[in-house]
Amino acid sequence: MCGVWLVVALMALSVTVQAATLTDRAAQAYNQELYTEALKLYLQAEGTQGTSAALCCNIGDTYYRLKDNAHAIVYYERALLLDPSNADARFNLDFVRQKSGLGDEAGASIITIWANKAANMFSSNAWAVIAIVAFVLCLLAVCLYIFVDSIMWRKIGFFGAIFLLVVTIVANVCAFVNHGRAVNHDTAIVMSQAAELSTSPRAPKDKSEIAFELKQGRKVQLLDSVRVNNNLWLNVEASDSRRAWINAQDVEII
Repeated sequence: MCGVWLVVALMALSVTVQAATLTDRAAQAYNQELYTEALKLYLQAEGTQGTSAALCCNIGDTYYRLKDNAHAIVYYERALLLDPSNADARFNLDFVRQKSGLGDEAGASIITIWANKAANMFSSNAWAVIAIVAFVLCLLAVCLYIFVDSIMWRKIGFFGAIFLLVVTIVANVCAFVNHGRAVNHDTAIVMSQAAELSTSPRAPKDKSEIAFELKQGRKVQLLDSVRVNNNLWLNVEASDSRRAWINAQDVEII
């Protein structure tokens, strides 16, 4: 039995070393401006070891150097799903979006923007830890209020418990939101130059069936899907709340 576990451990170590070697070679190729080779090696590392925020960010950088802004946006978005607090991915995403003439996503309210910024401060795991710590401190504050005779300390315990309860609730909501984003894969990026979205799950026959167009790099929310004549059509919602159908070949899921 020990021999079996030793073989498994050696195989896992071999895969890790191989992936590390691939990323090192990719980084060297990137620094030498051999971007096509770097991309090939980064994608091999992703297939070998799995993805990570840092790896997605590196792949996004390489796609940008290859002037493939749409794929760069996809990978920066993936990096932020894995680690919403990744400042490099956030900055690079905003930069590439501006370079692509996309600007800010229209339609989001001020409350939504600030809520997203709050949730993006930490990963889902970090928010979960904050929620646990805040809840424990909240219980201690309640004990302080109940069992201490001093009026001043009872006030501290009372208002502290209220504050910490709010922190616990907010942290749990942010953890839930970030976890949902990471596992649901319900957003996508438009990959075609100018995608024509249809009023029904089929290619538009004339202009009356074209709901609207979306520029390459735009982000959409996936709502539903249906297969028609071996073609997968996705019902999506744009950032301005418009809904329509798009061919799955025109988007890449984040």
